[in-house]
Parts: sequence; structure tokens; C-alpha cells
Amino acid sequence: MNAFTLLPFIVLIAAMFLMTRSAKKKQQQAAQMRNELQPGSGVRTIGGMYATVKEVNEDTVLLDAGPGVDLLFAKNAIGAVLSDDEYNRIVHGIEHDLKSDADIVPDDASSLTETDEADGPAAAAASDDKIDLGKKDAAEDGADAAEPAAAKTEDEPKKTDGDSGTK
Repeated sequence: MNAFTLLPFIVLIAAMFLMTRSAKKKQQQAAQMRNELQPGSGVRTIGGMYATVKEVNEDTVLLDAGPGVDLLFAKNAIGAVLSDDEYNRIVHGIEHDLKSDADIVPDDASSLTETDEADGPAAAAASDDKIDLGKKDAAEDGADAAEPAAAKTEDEPKKTDGDSGTK
């Protein structure tokens, strides 16, 4: 037998060994997590229900799912033990991390446009000034606009729906 013919079988056996090893490791971590359950901990079941641990027995866990709702689950049905902050965020909508509130952009842009000069008299005078946007008064506009419009209509023939621009 050649060593190269045995190489694929060796790689296959090594891969299977590594996969079973990682699966066993995950099972051990889950069992350890379930054995360390304590009353008052927030948990998520494998079905996705969030509850608080009320009582821990040998193979079962009594969960408080709400006011007056106590449920008995097998320990194997506990999918995850949540931290207090995470449980309160998910179940009650309570955020404990207020550090990020300083970085939030306000709804209006007033705080972004304020300057140090806003309190001075120059800012008050500047707000009263009119801004020229290049528009003309109505009297000037009416006299100038009438002549080009008339010239334009005389130069171009009028088109109807059936006419095309080419002949």
C-alpha cells in the first residue's frame, strides 16, 4: 500500500474525530449551564419562551412566565441562561446602557447649526437681512418676459398630436 492512498482515509477519520469532539464539548457546556441554574435567573427555553427561574429540582425547573403563571420544564428544555441586563432588555424593554445616549443625533438639526455668535447682536442683524436668490420683482419680470415669449411663438411652428418633427 502506498502512503498517498491512505492519506484521504486518515484525513476523514481526523475530521470525524474533531467534529465529535466539538459536539461533546458543546453538550458539556450546556449541561454545566443547566446545573448552575439558580432561582431568579432569566432564561430562554428551546422553544423561545423567556421566563424567570423560580425553583430548581433534580431534572425539572419551575419557571415564572408572568404574574400567576408558573410552568414546569425539564432542565434539558432550557436553551440559555441570560444575564440580568439582557433579560430586562428583551422582556421588559429596559436599557441599562445609558453611555450611548450622548452620541445620539437629535431629531432636529438646531443643535448642529448653533454657533457661538448666535447670542450676539450681529446674529440678530444677520437674521433680518434679506437673501437675494436672483429673482426679479413682478413688475420687472412681466415686462421682460412678454417680449421673448412672443418672439418664440412666431419662430416655431405649432405642433399637433399627429405631427412629427421630421418630414
